[in-house]
Amino acid sequence: METERLIIDRIRPSDKEDYFNCISHDKKVLETFICRYAETPEEFDFSKYLGREDLFAVRLKGSGRLIGIILYFDAEGASCEIGYGLGSAYWGRGYGTEAVRRFLEYLFCEKGYRSVRACFFVGNEASRRVMEKCGMRFSRYAEKEISYLGRERDVIYYEISGGREPERRGR
Repeated sequence: METERLIIDRIRPSDKEDYFNCISHDKKVLETFICRYAETPEEFDFSKYLGREDLFAVRLKGSGRLIGIILYFDAEGASCEIGYGLGSAYWGRGYGTEAVRRFLEYLFCEKGYRSVRACFFVGNEASRRVMEKCGMRFSRYAEKEISYLGRERDVIYYEISGGREPERRGR
């Protein structure tokens, strides 16, 4: 999958260092994206991310470097949930919106899903904006639904149905 600035494809063995730096070792990312923290590359078990059909690298088109990940999960019939995380060094540049928009096209047009949902921790306004820019709309609020980083977290779900393309609004 491609966008103007990104390539979205499978995780490769050569992605270990970038995945570690952008996701598993980036404490800012781990405040908003559920993933196990790794202090060093040696303690980071990268093997569990390889070969997965539901997990994709988000790469810069020019360099091919992994800057984040996007995945789908909890597929139930014609519905699934997505999650995404970008290294904090890449926040605020529209990459999240670009990746999610293209990933929604993939899920609707190639995988055949009719409804896609996503959630974010209350307070993560950047993720909310990404979802809204991609045409997702508020679905529900769930109080203390997830226990993460030693506290109960409230989450907000957004959803989009197939049959309408993700909106193409400016950043």
